[in-house]
Amino acid sequence: MAFIGPWEIALILAIVLILFGPKKLPELAKALGDSIRQYRQASEGVPTTPTTTTPAQSPQFKPKESELLIETAKKLGIQTEGKTMEQISREITEAASQSTKK
Repeated sequence: MAFIGPWEIALILAIVLILFGPKKLPELAKALGDSIRQYRQASEGVPTTPTTTTPAQSPQFKPKESELLIETAKKLGIQTEGKTMEQISREITEAASQSTKK
């Protein structure tokens, strides 16, 4: 199998630059990245989460569900400040399983 060295890669990039021009290259790169991302999503069958969410926000919890989780946690006496929705949900589940064991 032939190895593609740095000179071959540079030649390919130069040809692409000549064909499409410097203004089209970012658009082509974005389209290629989107295509790869969609292919991976389709082949894995698992949707990826957007990278713009903060750790405190959870893409799987809707605002009403978040409010309900926080309200339930406060009723159970669980501290909610500085925790993600997953952590709060886990602590609610733990508290519920402990109460059923008693």
